[in-house]
Amino acid sequence: MTSQTPIEIVTTLLDEFARGDVPAALETIDDDIAYTNVSLPTIRGKRKVAGVLGGVARKESVGFNYRMINVSADDTGVVLTERVDELRFGRLHLQFWVCGRFEVREGRITVWRDYFDYFDMTKALARGVAALAVPSVQRPLPAPALSA
Repeated sequence: MTSQTPIEIVTTLLDEFARGDVPAALETIDDDIAYTNVSLPTIRGKRKVAGVLGGVARKESVGFNYRMINVSADDTGVVLTERVDELRFGRLHLQFWVCGRFEVREGRITVWRDYFDYFDMTKALARGVAALAVPSVQRPLPAPALSA
């Protein structure tokens, strides 16, 4: 059991993933997690989610970051996030809107479901490609602050 609130647990997951610290991010999730990027197949189990997160973190030229816009939780441990996610592939940065729904039980994330719009991702790709030629078109998101 943890003394962290569900919002703190979800924020820790996202912050640690953004820092590239996959082992610390994995500490927040349950062994039987169900992770879904809606419209894609659900990934079940901590080991498989570790493979996805680790695949991003293993390569220096590939990365993840995010900016939280809104976050809220209810009394049952459901956390809703509205955020801008950034996927980095070398100098190409894709920034797009994501809504996340997390279920936190006994201090661990048991369900992680992200919703996004493919048209918004297409626009993110166009902005990212344009920024390769004109960097002022899009600024990279700042790195998450280190926890105290």
